[in-house]
Amino acid sequence: MRHDDVVTLLFLVALGSIIISWILFVMLGQITVRKLRRNPATKDWLGIEFLSGWDIVNVSFALASPRGLDDRLENGPLAPLYANARVLRSHTTRLDRVLARAHFWSLWIALAWLCACFIVHGLG
Repeated sequence: MRHDDVVTLLFLVALGSIIISWILFVMLGQITVRKLRRNPATKDWLGIEFLSGWDIVNVSFALASPRGLDDRLENGPLAPLYANARVLRSHTTRLDRVLARAHFWSLWIALAWLCACFIVHGLG
């Protein structure tokens, strides 16, 4: 297998992972974050939105992160940047949390495939 074929294969796998991540992003936004935005108890706990849709990534990170990380993020100086995981967990269903974890990990896997593609291409 030639080097260009390997790079092309890695890029196609990365592209497939990105598409899956986008689909999960839209689903998470429509199913979970939309509900959280409308709830007065949670709408102020979604973190700062740098770009449109960034609160979806914040919710995904908050619901997928380990519970031990919650204390460090809530009490740190950058706490307003992150969604409050404790509040969100109490207002979401099991499906919401599974969807958030699926999106979070698919996003990181897609980024890992892209990094692998760039590294292999750079080794050329």
